[in-house]
Amino acid sequence: MGKLKDGVMKRGKTWSYVIRVIDPDTGLSKPKWVGGFATEDEAKEARDDARRAARRGEYVDRSAITVKEYLGDWLDAHALETKPRTLAGYRWLIRQYVEPRIGRQRLQAIRPTTLTKLYQDLLKGGRADGKPLARATVDKVHAVLRKAFNDAVKFEGVLSSNPADRAKRPRRTARPSVEVWNADELRLFLGLMANHRLRAFYRLAAYTGARRGELLNLRWADIDWNAPAVRIRGSVGIVEGERVEGTTKGGRERIVSIDPDTVRELKAHRRRQMADQAKVGDAWPDTGHVFTTGLGEPIYPDTATQLMGKVIRAYNTPDPNEPTKTHLPHARLHDLRHVHATLLLIAGVPMHVVAERLGHADPAITLRIYAHVIRTHAAGVAGIFAAAAAQSDSANAEQNEDDETDEDDGPEASALVPS
Repeated sequence: MGKLKDGVMKRGKTWSYVIRVIDPDTGLSKPKWVGGFATEDEAKEARDDARRAARRGEYVDRSAITVKEYLGDWLDAHALETKPRTLAGYRWLIRQYVEPRIGRQRLQAIRPTTLTKLYQDLLKGGRADGKPLARATVDKVHAVLRKAFNDAVKFEGVLSSNPADRAKRPRRTARPSVEVWNADELRLFLGLMANHRLRAFYRLAAYTGARRGELLNLRWADIDWNAPAVRIRGSVGIVEGERVEGTTKGGRERIVSIDPDTVRELKAHRRRQMADQAKVGDAWPDTGHVFTTGLGEPIYPDTATQLMGKVIRAYNTPDPNEPTKTHLPHARLHDLRHVHATLLLIAGVPMHVVAERLGHADPAITLRIYAHVIRTHAAGVAGIFAAAAAQSDSANAEQNEDDETDEDDGPEASALVPS
């Protein structure tokens, strides 16, 4: 056993610290030993945190619960108040990236440096094949841990502070802005879908900016033919391979207006669906979904995603009969949402209106996502302002001339001119 130095010492293969805390029953100060730290630095960092917590009267007694045990309990406790798809995402991130690396460590032994190293290791080789993990995925791991550990502080009382708040994540590298289709490319794609049963789906996706799951959740009762508009009130996701319906991403309903051509497209889609229903007869499921298979079953989300990629690849395949045909850049289904927002912003539609159509709770979210669109089309702003200012100056000058003429001609003005 080592020597105690400034409240820290090595006992066996691990390090421990000791602090003095107030016994709530007696009101007297007593020593409190905490061990199990792999290094001296970790023990010192934990000691300093404990000292600060003790001075604030927030010291948390020792618990043997591990990270894996706590996170398992935390996930179970949130099962009723978290969307199934979100909860499944949490479970997958924890099982895949957290438990194999720090799951066996005691929860209270987790320091900011522990999480910093975790993030670095994931970025270097966190994938199953040993390749670097995407920064976006590491950010998701951090977000889940920060939320879970925050509950351990506020509600469970097993942590005195949240180590994720002070963990350092590697600097984010700026990603090039995503190029989205222009209006001509969008028209080309929609033309390719002209004879497909889901042509109205892609039309609605591009002309409303709605998410995939929101459109696949849409019922005919959600369409207001008179406004005309669609009511986005739910979403569809995939949880462990199963199609699951729930609320929208932000949990709020919204009304999105649609144009007359899109209304005609939806009416034509409704007639085709009714023809399918007549063929199937009583076996047709009475779900009311706008987008269904030929047998009336709701569309599986990945079907719409994969179909778009297949159509683009098939079109771009070299054809000796059309050697000069226009190439269509690859795009994802979600990119139709970006096309919708980008074309609106280029046309001068206010940011808050675009945010409302997209279902963003705060226009600041829209601004952050589409800042590159604003920067790209901001080059002529200086000229617009200069022209407006010049026009204003000219109008003021003319007004001043009129005022001076009126003053010279008026009798009151003549009386004020000294002789």
